Amino acid sequence: MQVNLSTLANGLRIITVERPQTETVSLGLWVNTGSAYEQESVNGVSHFVEHMVFKGTKKRNTTQIWEDIENVGGSTNAYTSREFTVFYAKMLKNDIELAIDVLADLVMAPTFNVTEMAKEKEVVVQEIKQTNDDPSDIVFDYFQETAFANQALGRSILGPAEKVRSFTPETLHNYMSHNYAAENIVVAAVGNLKHQQFVQMVEERMSALQAKTSFTPDKQIYTGGIFAKKRDIEQAQVLLGFPSIAYDSEQYYHATILSTILGGSMSSRLFQEIREKRGLVYSVYSFTNAHIESGLFGIYAGLDAEQIQNYLPVVADEIKKISNDFVNDKELNRVKVQLKASILMALESSSSTAEVIARQQLIHNRNLPIAEIVERVESVSKENIRTMAQQIFSGKLTYTLLGNLQKYPSYDEMEKMVK
Repeated sequence: MQVNLSTLANGLRIITVERPQTETVSLGLWVNTGSAYEQESVNGVSHFVEHMVFKGTKKRNTTQIWEDIENVGGSTNAYTSREFTVFYAKMLKNDIELAIDVLADLVMAPTFNVTEMAKEKEVVVQEIKQTNDDPSDIVFDYFQETAFANQALGRSILGPAEKVRSFTPETLHNYMSHNYAAENIVVAAVGNLKHQQFVQMVEERMSALQAKTSFTPDKQIYTGGIFAKKRDIEQAQVLLGFPSIAYDSEQYYHATILSTILGGSMSSRLFQEIREKRGLVYSVYSFTNAHIESGLFGIYAGLDAEQIQNYLPVVADEIKKISNDFVNDKELNRVKVQLKASILMALESSSSTAEVIARQQLIHNRNLPIAEIVERVESVSKENIRTMAQQIFSGKLTYTLLGNLQKYPSYDEMEKMVK
């Protein structure tokens, strides 16, 4: 895969992968900002900006934004995470200039009309309420807040309703003026296009973008602790967490493979032992969330509250096994094949490829060749897995429970159980 890179005078990076055999182009703007880059007083502003730019620009009202894309059969959307905000589209090859014109317009010239803001605040408040009403969703917010207490990385992406309702056009303009700059934005496109032509299209529309950001992000400091909340629902949601590694760590794939072996698939240890052999849960899995400066390893299950006392000792036992004994060659090789296959399969999609190459630029300041990624996966040894398990699971515990809680181990009991 040949990745083409050009950098404008203001520092904006433009990357493409040309696929002339296709009829479409996937493209977008990846911005290295999100809720982890917000002041507490404006928690939720990243996500609200993502909504509001679609409500009108100096060139287009909200109807024109959607119609310009959909009238030619294209699609566009956006999302906000803790460290990234992304605006993307997929178009037929002849409509790429229209797509970048719309996407650049969203970032360069939003109007933040007061009337539209009032309506969209209530839309976002409904989104917040929907998240709060879904136990399997909100429990991850509680988990993140407990793992990274009293700092931006631990706060909700959506923000609290009262803060969203307090936002003014000035709030949004100030946030964008501090956080949206060429140095932390990558424009990526994959499909039937010519790199230099695309660069020219972007330069015509985004060369006036300010070069530098002017914010100081919070440090990302894992704290751990316990959060338990009783709620009248059918199931309990239980999460165990530990400090993990950052995106750019040399051990990134050590943690990824550890998570996959432990609970990342139907052939994983947790799934086989807890669901298949014992029937204690419907859903159980492990995951690792990497951040720019830190990471969080988690183990999730949804189960009947009365099964918590039976479930947690089994999880603790599996943690001890993978920390103290070498994984066997068969499962290590299986997981490596699974991981390589998922990476390569994702790159067959133009949208996924655009996501991958944009994030690589923002995280690593370069694009990683596929051969290098495969080599990094292949080089992970049984010793690496055991060492990573010992490193992660020796860290302070994050213990989060939500549901019709009855009897469950205390924080100190759970800490002793997993060590």
